Amino acid sequence: MKDANLFQLGIGLETGAHEEDTARGVTAANIDSVVDSDREDHFIRKDGKVFAGTHLIIEVMKGTGLDCEARIQKAFRDCVDVCGATLLHIHTHKFSPQGVSGVAVLAESHISVHTWPEIGYGAFDVFMCGDAEPWKAVDVLKQAFSTDMVEVRELLRGEELIAKEVAA
Repeated sequence: MKDANLFQLGIGLETGAHEEDTARGVTAANIDSVVDSDREDHFIRKDGKVFAGTHLIIEVMKGTGLDCEARIQKAFRDCVDVCGATLLHIHTHKFSPQGVSGVAVLAESHISVHTWPEIGYGAFDVFMCGDAEPWKAVDVLKQAFSTDMVEVRELLRGEELIAKEVAA
């Protein structure tokens, strides 16, 4: 990362960002250490599972206001507050004639969106690790875009990798 422009500008240094340690490589011992319940990290240990975080694919349908950057940014902030996450940065982009893409970068991961307001559709991703509660974002998005038509799929990120490595 030392050659990356943002690193050269000093962006990210205050959060402890540094060059990745690739000298040791990924080993079974590294994976095993993630399973250790005494480990201080943001991996989730719940219901006998260990995973990096909960990733929700949220499909907002028949929504209103999906062409408004300010409304999307407010929805991101409301999701962060309700879910107990930590906002680092929001960036959105308004397309012409319509549509918005955006991302909220979180200490716990991210929230992202791409909208098709002409059909009332917003494709949201909410990925959070640690103690954050991403499922609380669903009601925030329903309210923010005035719809009850929302479908959600849940992925437990890293679950398969850790389960396979621990079982081996």
